[in-house]
Amino acid sequence: MDIKNKSIDELKILSKNIRDRILRVVSKNGGHLSSNLGCVELTLAMHYVFDVKKDPFIFDVSHQSYTHKLLTNRWAEFESLRQFGGISGYTKPNESEFDYFVAGHSSTSISLAVGAAKAINLKNEDRIPVALIGDGAMSAGMAYEALNELGDIKLPCVIILNDNEMSISRPIGAFSKYLSQKMAEPLYMNVRNYIKDFLAKNMPKGASYMAKRFEESFKLITPGLFFEELGLKYIGPIDGHNIKDLIHAFTIAKNLKKPVVIHTQTTKGKGYELAEGCKENWHGVSPFNPEDGKAVKKSSGKKTATQIYSQTLLELAKKYENIVGVTAAMPTGTGLDKLIDTFPNRFWDVAIAEQHAVTSMAAMAKEGFKPYITIYSTFLQRAYDQVIHDASIMNLDVVFAMDRAGIVGEDGETHQGVFDISYLNAIPNISMIAPRDEKSFKAILEYSYTHKGPLAIRYPRGNFILGDEFECEKIKPHKSQMLIDNNSDISFLGYGNGVGKAYKVLENLKENSSNLKPNLVDLVFAKPLDKEFLLNLSKRSKIWYIFSDSAKMGGIGSILALFLQENQIYDVKIKSFEFEDKFITHGNTDLIEKSLGIDTVNLTKIAIFENIDN
Repeated sequence: MDIKNKSIDELKILSKNIRDRILRVVSKNGGHLSSNLGCVELTLAMHYVFDVKKDPFIFDVSHQSYTHKLLTNRWAEFESLRQFGGISGYTKPNESEFDYFVAGHSSTSISLAVGAAKAINLKNEDRIPVALIGDGAMSAGMAYEALNELGDIKLPCVIILNDNEMSISRPIGAFSKYLSQKMAEPLYMNVRNYIKDFLAKNMPKGASYMAKRFEESFKLITPGLFFEELGLKYIGPIDGHNIKDLIHAFTIAKNLKKPVVIHTQTTKGKGYELAEGCKENWHGVSPFNPEDGKAVKKSSGKKTATQIYSQTLLELAKKYENIVGVTAAMPTGTGLDKLIDTFPNRFWDVAIAEQHAVTSMAAMAKEGFKPYITIYSTFLQRAYDQVIHDASIMNLDVVFAMDRAGIVGEDGETHQGVFDISYLNAIPNISMIAPRDEKSFKAILEYSYTHKGPLAIRYPRGNFILGDEFECEKIKPHKSQMLIDNNSDISFLGYGNGVGKAYKVLENLKENSSNLKPNLVDLVFAKPLDKEFLLNLSKRSKIWYIFSDSAKMGGIGSILALFLQENQIYDVKIKSFEFEDKFITHGNTDLIEKSLGIDTVNLTKIAIFENIDN
């Protein structure tokens, strides 16, 4: 959509139409609402001043790129937002030539902009990278690493800081408070410009030194000090909803041919009163009625895995005073908000800083505390070095509680929690465990307090597949559990929520009047394995089917295959129903599993017809 010839009034009308479009589609499909409503004018001004056909438009996290999608030939396609086979909720170059980079984790935009600026300079091209960063992304160290280099190399680059005083939850950290101070108001710019003009017109010749000193002193009480001391030009604060002022500021920044930070202030949820302001529940939403904001889909009534974790850990924290915990900008998503509220001196949200979260808790473990590091599976990847270097080498008693393990649905490739088993299994000293249902999760959390060394617990988004079908034994260190023993040559081995899927296949086999009556095993531990149990199983069960919501490469099937090889057991056949070696797209989880051929209906057919119904 070409907007460069539109008047300011026409752009204002367009911004309203875009908000209406975003609200209507997100209320139907779910998605990131308040962050997108808050940056409509920012994105319009970016497209008005810069050239999206040649200038890299880089959106941090890119969950706030909806306006950009609507302006780049996806107005009609937007109806399929986050749906299986539809457009992504994030930027994806294979979806549009106007999406510069895949992004789903935060604080990468400035690094990308620096890299793009270097490349553009080497190719001697007339282009300028434009990075939009906000929603707490400035709380992560990677952003400062990039700013540090950009201030040194001083290549043309525009960084738009969307300061909405919010990340996903409340803002954390000194820098966030710094940006939100009273001096960060339009009054500052007016006073500064007035005094500069006055000094320029009224100071005698030779007094420029005094004027310069005044300017430097004035910066000491302004948000621009931080950026200008790094060698970056600072413009702002600017009203992030005033299109005219934004266009003016962006034009100045573009023509400076220097690295520039434009500090804009916006209201998250702008235009939809229910979502306006610091209301974290409107950041990412499920389908809802836009008239009253009420959710369309009613709760199943079952506790989610996150709720079970939150409630059980709270009970343990009341019982054991040395239990502490941390999350990285996801207190509500992980359920740690209740513990932060109850024990504010023992549980912390450290903002988007997964590396710091792990290392700081390692020190607390060294001091005799029992830390529960509560981070989504996909985000723990960002602290892999710290898991190895700061927790595992010293064999510290820390617990990694990994929420959203497995397919998470509409957020897609960047958020699927499918790699944790593969990337953690290689680390010495660490143990890996997973609950199959509510009872086992509570038992595992009870066990986790006494476990020695690092312990990684993975659990799914939403509900467990299993209900109360099985009683739960007390968790014994590194021991598996036989849930159904049919004395069969075939065994279904499940890990975590995979146990529930295996059980559903067993139930389907009964309904299909199949002669197959496999055993059902809950591995409980993926590392270390229950060797004695598995050796005995291998003597009487020669076909093992593996069920786990994880990547096949380095996953449970691989771990068991290596076990058989090391023990010179060659007559056991393994078939894994884990995920193939590719990134998993976005969409409804059931539709994704069906497309991958790992839905329970298809797995039942495989079990019946793949030469094992004899």
